[in-house]
Amino acid sequence: MKNTVILTLVFLLSACTKIDVFEKSTSFKDHRWQSTEKPSVSFTISDTLSQYNLFVVIRHSDAYNFSNIWMNVFTQAPGDSTKKQLLNLQLADNKQGWLGSGMDDIFEQRIPITASPVRFGKPGEYKFSFEQIMREDPLEHVLNVGLRIERVKQD
Repeated sequence: MKNTVILTLVFLLSACTKIDVFEKSTSFKDHRWQSTEKPSVSFTISDTLSQYNLFVVIRHSDAYNFSNIWMNVFTQAPGDSTKKQLLNLQLADNKQGWLGSGMDDIFEQRIPITASPVRFGKPGEYKFSFEQIMREDPLEHVLNVGLRIERVKQD
């Protein structure tokens, strides 16, 4: 009973604050990303004055065959046409091996997709989708891909 009351209070208090982080990922069946599978993430922005850092989040196993991943990221702002961004995301290097954080044989990396923080120009729903464009199809040993958005703290 006491734990339920504490959890309820924590939930109610956190519901009154602004969310500083959004993260959502899509998992791939059998850890195989088909080129025809284009996961998407939608979220709503109401604060157009704050700046945000945007990251692609990718999880893969140690058996992943490449040191990078080529992908298209499609972005659609409210009322706008879809824009495409070509990315070559580095997952490993010769000195360190796999970049990001790892546990056992699973590695996760958050890779910035903008050079500096961005402002969302319009309030409303934004949609991001991801398309792998590697030569291997399906792309083996990719567990999931997603988007992370962090509000930049104002001093």
